[in-house]
Order: sequence, then C-alpha cells, then structure tokens
Amino acid sequence: MDKKKILVVLTNTTQFQVKPEATGLWLGEATEFVMDMQAAGYTVDYVSPRGGYVPIDPRSLKYADAQALAMYRDPNFQKRALTASLAPDQVHAENYLAIYYTGGHGVMFDFPDSHPLQEISRTIYRQGGYLTSVCHGIAGLLNLQDDAGQYLIAGKHITGFTTTEEILSNKRRLVPFLNEKATQERGAIFQKVRAFKPYAVTDNRIITGQNPWSPHAVAQALLSATAG
Repeated sequence: MDKKKILVVLTNTTQFQVKPEATGLWLGEATEFVMDMQAAGYTVDYVSPRGGYVPIDPRSLKYADAQALAMYRDPNFQKRALTASLAPDQVHAENYLAIYYTGGHGVMFDFPDSHPLQEISRTIYRQGGYLTSVCHGIAGLLNLQDDAGQYLIAGKHITGFTTTEEILSNKRRLVPFLNEKATQERGAIFQKVRAFKPYAVTDNRIITGQNPWSPHAVAQALLSATAG
C-alpha cells in the first residue's frame, strides 16, 4: 500500500433515464477533496466504471468557486479525470490508502452495481485502507459486501444526500432510489444535519459526507484519521 495515494471515483453517466436531462459529476465534489489531499502531500488517480470520458453536471459549474474552476481548466485534470479516466481493470487496488466516491446524480446509475469497483473497494478495505464518499457518492458503497456476504455499511454510521435535499433539488422523481432510504434498508445508521450544510461522519475506516458542501469535511476527516 502507498500511504500517500488516493483513488477518486467519477461517473460516466451523462443524463437521467426518466428524461434526457443532463447530469454527471458534481465538479466541486472532486476538486475540493483533491485540492485538500494534494495540499497535504497525497497523490490522486481517477477511475470511472467504464473508464474514459467523465461528464460534468452543468448545474455544478454555477456553484464552482475560483479554485474549482481553475482545476477544471487545468490540462492535467482535464486529461486524467475528464477525458481519460482509468477503467477499473487498469487499477492496482493494493496501491491505494483510500478510495473516494464523488457525487453528482449520475453516480446513482453506474456506481451501485459496478462489481469491478466493489472489488477494488474490498481490496483497499481489507488491507486496512479507507472507504470514503460524498453526497450521492454513497451509492458506491450501498451494495458493497464483506467476505461473509453482508453489507459492509450495516451497523455503520454513515451519511449522504438526504431525502429532504433530493426533494429541495427537484430531482426526487428522476432518481432511481433515495440514498437515505437505501442505506437504512441495508442496516446502516444514517446521520444528517440541516439541508445543504457541511457534514461528515467517520465510523472506523468509513468516512462519508452529506452533500456538495461536504468534500472539505470528508478530506479533513480522512487526513485526521491517517495522521501519523
């Protein structure tokens, strides 16, 4: 394991299935976390369920700050994250300290049933690494099972984009499931704060953030957990 290497997971989904409305990665959920980790001396690789092109949710650009937009325009980020992300079979999971599932509504369609990503996550967790997510990225942990076939999040304190936040975002009828309900159905202990406030939960080696305002909180929780 490289204790200074993080794997960031991005979506390949370009639109909702119910109607052809654009979706994809919520930009700040990648850039804010990555900036914090890089500032602390960590290196980052990017993977997506199919590899290659990663779309940006156009709505996320309206909320992006100057730093996020600067990274968005950076040729290195454009190539490694947005046009040529790694496919799961290109990833050597044993090299990573942590995996981080970004959000954006697109992830709800291609994260939950990606068995190659699940195997990467299991390998990282088995070797003492960390499973982390933010917002809708919790979808990547929903169906992850341990060696005994039990949901890994069962009995764990976690968070993610809440039902209230989904309703307030006017996407309730477009999503295939509700994160809050789905985690509870798998035995997780779902925690939350007021809608659209920064919040992260740490339960041993699982760290999750509630919404698009929480990537910094997830990054800081991971840095605290791995300090020393």
